[in-house]
Amino acid sequence: MTARQRRKAAREEKRQAKDAAYELRQKRKKEKDINSWHGHHIVDSKGLAEAFPEPETPEFPSSTVRRRIAHGVILVLLLALVATGLVLAGMVQRGEMELKFGAGKPTPTPVTCPGETLDYPANKDVRVNVYNGGAAEGRAGAVAQELVQRGFAVGVIGNARSEYLTPVVIVSGAKGHASAFNMQRNFAATQGGSEYVQDNREDASVDIILTSQFNDLVAAPKVDQTPGALSCPRLSPPPSEPASPAAAAAVTKP
Repeated sequence: MTARQRRKAAREEKRQAKDAAYELRQKRKKEKDINSWHGHHIVDSKGLAEAFPEPETPEFPSSTVRRRIAHGVILVLLLALVATGLVLAGMVQRGEMELKFGAGKPTPTPVTCPGETLDYPANKDVRVNVYNGGAAEGRAGAVAQELVQRGFAVGVIGNARSEYLTPVVIVSGAKGHASAFNMQRNFAATQGGSEYVQDNREDASVDIILTSQFNDLVAAPKVDQTPGALSCPRLSPPPSEPASPAAAAAVTKP
C-alpha cells in the first residue's frame, strides 16, 4: 500500500469513528435516560433502598401495641402511688402529719364540782326559789318565810321532784355559785348535807329543793360566813365518766 492509500484509509477510519460517536449521542437522547444527567448517574429511591436496607424488626398487631402501652401507663401509676405512700409514711413517722379517719367523737366536758374559793355574799343579794320535794305539806312555805326573815329575796314557792337523795338540793347557773354557797351554809345543819347541781340558767338565782329527809336550817347566828367552796358530794372524788346532761337538770318543776 502506497503512502497515499494509507492516508486515505486513516481519514476514512477517523470519519467512521466520528460518525459512531454521533450516532451514540443521538441514541442516548432518544432513550431519555433519567438515571443519567450530563454524564452523571442519578440514584433513585430504589437504588437508595438497595444501598441502605431497613433493619429487620418484627411487626406487632395494633391490639398488642395498645395493650403494651396500657401496661406501661399502669406501671407508672403504681410506682407513683408507692412513692407517695412512702413519703406520707415518713411524714407520719416523723410527726409532720397526723392522719384522722372519719369524724372523731367530740370530747365531752368533764362534770366537776366548781373549785373556786367563794366569799359569803350578803343575804339581801341572794334571790332564791323554794320548792317542796317531800311529802310534808307546807314545808316550802315555812322555809321561804324563814329565809325572808333572814333578808333573802324569795321568788317562787312551789313543789318539785328531784332524783337526788340528799336532804337539800341546791341548783344554780355558773353566775350563781356565790349565792348557792350562801344557801349551803344556811342548810349545813341538816343531817346528810346538801347537794349542789349546776344547770344552764344565765342569771344568779338559786333553786332550793327540800326532800323528805330535810330537817331544818342552821340557826341564823350560827351560819358560817367565812370564805369556802361549794360542796358536791356526788362529784367527790370526780366521776370516772362525765355525768349525762340530764344530771344537771335532775329537777322537774311543776
